[in-house]
Amino acid sequence: MGREVIKYLIMFVVLVLTQVLFLNQVQISGFVNPYIYILFIMLLPVNAPRYVLLFGGFLLGICIDIFSNTLGIHAFATVFIAFLRPLVIGAITNREEDMLDYPGLQQNGLAWFFYYTAIMVVLHHTALFFIEVFTLANVFGTLYRIVLSSLFSIFVIVLSQFIVFRD
Repeated sequence: MGREVIKYLIMFVVLVLTQVLFLNQVQISGFVNPYIYILFIMLLPVNAPRYVLLFGGFLLGICIDIFSNTLGIHAFATVFIAFLRPLVIGAITNREEDMLDYPGLQQNGLAWFFYYTAIMVVLHHTALFFIEVFTLANVFGTLYRIVLSSLFSIFVIVLSQFIVFRD
């Protein structure tokens, strides 16, 4: 149990530092912003209690907000996906016994993980970017930004599973 907690604490710190020190500096044409820090919420154990998901999502989002000087936008988006995560996993998993405890690529296969990542990233980016602009005046510009950032984030998250997060 203690070893798992340390593993997730290290993952939390590494993802936050990677996001704020490197990926927040990456902006392609002002439309593409990769956000991989949500991988922490995505890779928490499937049987994690809901309060752990929500508190972890809030803590993750507020850390990104503090370093990015945004006022709770990331906290909202991460709590939103932490709240929806059990529903998403339940919707894309056929049977309960098919789902392993760890929702990673190696454990569940590329197709499942890609679908899971795509849903979670699009939900996160939709919440994040619509709260950021807080208007529907330029809805197509916001949708364009959601699509481009989601595609890039999905690519980086899936790639990270092949490179870093092997068990």
